[in-house]
Amino acid sequence: MKDGNVIPDDFLLYSESARILYHNYAKDLPIIDYHNHLPPNEIAENKNFKTMTEVWLKGDHYKWRAMRTLAVDERFITGDASDEEKFMAWAKIVPSTVRNPLFHWSHMELKKPFGVKKFLNEKSAKEIYEHGNQLLAQKDFSTQGLLKQFNVKMVGTTDDPTDSLEHHKALIDQGFEIKVKPSFRPDKSFAVADAVTYRAYIKKLSAVSGIQITDVESLIAALRNRIEFFAAHGASISDHGLTSVPSKLTLTDAEKSEFSKLLKGEVDDYSNSDAFAGYVLTELAKIYHQKGWVQQFHLGAIRNNNHGMLRKIGPDTGFDSIGDFKQATSLSNFLGNLSLDDQLAKTIIYNLNPADNDVFAAMTANFADGKVKGKVQFGSGWWFLDQKDGMEKQLNSLSNMGVLGTFVGMLTDSRSFLSYPRHEYFRRILCNILGSEMENGQVPNDEQWIGGMVSDICYNNAKEYFGL
Repeated sequence: MKDGNVIPDDFLLYSESARILYHNYAKDLPIIDYHNHLPPNEIAENKNFKTMTEVWLKGDHYKWRAMRTLAVDERFITGDASDEEKFMAWAKIVPSTVRNPLFHWSHMELKKPFGVKKFLNEKSAKEIYEHGNQLLAQKDFSTQGLLKQFNVKMVGTTDDPTDSLEHHKALIDQGFEIKVKPSFRPDKSFAVADAVTYRAYIKKLSAVSGIQITDVESLIAALRNRIEFFAAHGASISDHGLTSVPSKLTLTDAEKSEFSKLLKGEVDDYSNSDAFAGYVLTELAKIYHQKGWVQQFHLGAIRNNNHGMLRKIGPDTGFDSIGDFKQATSLSNFLGNLSLDDQLAKTIIYNLNPADNDVFAAMTANFADGKVKGKVQFGSGWWFLDQKDGMEKQLNSLSNMGVLGTFVGMLTDSRSFLSYPRHEYFRRILCNILGSEMENGQVPNDEQWIGGMVSDICYNNAKEYFGL
């Protein structure tokens, strides 16, 4: 890559067939970003960001981790340094990120939408910063403008059951042409380990649902109420972030009684939080199936490893990593239990530990029902695995253990409006794999056949799977 065209048109496309597949069948397809963490209030307000730091560095844990590794003081990451100082601190260390996916992503994000085609470093930083700031003031660079620039057709935000969804309603009332759909994320509803925090949450859930939660049954009733509320605001997807699926799925009468006592403040240490989470998840999954929703399970993160920094700046600040939890048995039990009475909804399972790729990919085919194409999906490489090697490994495991042509493709899982080049990254990698195999005889050297498969994976399958 030469300065002046850092991300060339044929970036990551190493054969003529790969180039044809990408440019003719993938490049211009719309984006269905069915899972992300974009703030719906900023979309509804059609916010314009003031600086490149605000839109690009704020909240980006990937970049923060690299900066800390390269001895950048926390003042220039999450501290009180000015936006310009933070941008300059980031630009200074970018050359040192070569071979980390941040190097590719950063320059792809600068090229689109900002049109920057040179390397970011200490020398070019001020020019790029000022150029970006000027563009951010324009209409096309507001939150809604950026989504349009990236050709996004659907945004799936991540929302707690207690959320008002007022911003989703506002977007509907505005007639915004891009679907911004809430996703139901009920993790806090079964997080009984911290009794004080949990009771406060249940009080809030009781208030918004209009159902006084005093026992397990009323908890499920309140959650059902909120699912109906979400559905009325366009929701058809749920999401769950877990280390692993609970190993126990039922509660004894004594454990149900204990839950009521916990709500009253008579006990603070619930004896079987795993079984409680498993019971609630199972009941929720049955409701998802009744509603025709898609359920997602993001599995395998070990969070808040740096206890000192957790105390100083809180969670979700770049101190999470890949866990080595056992996954297969409990995942099989959970999905299998739902299949007993045909109550398994469309399901996407995401793996964070690459050592478990084949485990996850093989698991999905166990629950094909002959009715829904790709009913249980091995989700795309996410978080630490949404880079070239991680994507390739996920695609290879899915191909070896399942049917690649049914895959619903990429998502951003991001808090940033500038993460959409991640879809381009995925599409280039997919086309490079298939194009190379077309030329070496591993797959048919038929442009329309394989091109159609590419288009399905990049857009058509997701459109069908999510009912858009």
